[in-house]
Amino acid sequence: MVRRRVVACAAAAVTVAAGLAVRGVFAGDAAKYAGDMLYTVLLYTLVLAAAPRPRPLTVAAVALGVSWLVEFAQLTGVPAELAAHSAVARLVLGTTFNPPDLAWYAVAALLCCLAHGAAMGARRRRRARAAIVRPADPA
Repeated sequence: MVRRRVVACAAAAVTVAAGLAVRGVFAGDAAKYAGDMLYTVLLYTLVLAAAPRPRPLTVAAVALGVSWLVEFAQLTGVPAELAAHSAVARLVLGTTFNPPDLAWYAVAALLCCLAHGAAMGARRRRRARAAIVRPADPA
């Protein structure tokens, strides 16, 4: 379980670096929507770090729900007010509601769910093969 948390934290760090790189290197809608997707990927990795045994669909639902919650909170103006005083708040909460963001969050959650499910399936197959290859213990 510790290994899973370490991997999830490493993935979170890589995701943050990728998000900053995308915003620093690229411009326009492609960078914006890639950043939106990476936001949900980051949430996915953080959920895995906090609770490494949930099913991929559960993790995806939580990451998507939080992403949507933050996006809809932008309708209140509170994130914009916080962002005016803090660069971290601006990065974490955003400032302006944008309906297409909701779809990009969903795409990212789906891709994370599929990749996580595939990784779990591959690990199960490796364990099953290893169990078959091992000689039986003499009793």
